[in-house]
Amino acid sequence: MSEGPETDETLMLRFAGGDVQAFEQLYRRHELTVWRYLQRNLGNPAICDELMQEVWFAVARAAPRYRPLARFKTWLLTLAHNRLVDALRASRPHLRLVTVGQAADGSGLVEHLAAESHTEPPEQAQSKQHADAVLAAIARLPPEQRQAFLLHAEGELTLEEIARVTSTTFETAKSRLRYARSRLRELLQEYA
Repeated sequence: MSEGPETDETLMLRFAGGDVQAFEQLYRRHELTVWRYLQRNLGNPAICDELMQEVWFAVARAAPRYRPLARFKTWLLTLAHNRLVDALRASRPHLRLVTVGQAADGSGLVEHLAAESHTEPPEQAQSKQHADAVLAAIARLPPEQRQAFLLHAEGELTLEEIARVTSTTFETAKSRLRYARSRLRELLQEYA
């Protein structure tokens, strides 16, 4: 009987012990999740790339002190969230959220969302229009709601994990996610 893939926590502990391949596996597993979380909050690929480097450097620096007290993904997205908040504070007067960015593979994010439809050109055009609307609606959410929504949707975090990442209470995280979903329903009403 073969064993399944190693857990993220085990890989991180192996990396802390000097196994560079364990770090590479972690990076491959979580690169896209972290990048999308940052990109969809910032809308600026250049800043997103800088923050990605900072997040993964922080992972490497913290490896000797790492203790699996929470899921690795929660810990990783906490690092990403903290870098995001710092970047937003530092550039608040100058930063503007752009709704159409680039996906990690270099393609446009909207094209990536629309490409998931295996249909005819008119239906693909409609799919692209819906993807545009979803991204624009996410961009219109207040930052705290957008972060909670993206941590849940992109990071697949639970409410408890979202509260930990954003340094809030469970109830605050729950409210932010509920308000984000409600607002998105309002903004996307014409596409229902």
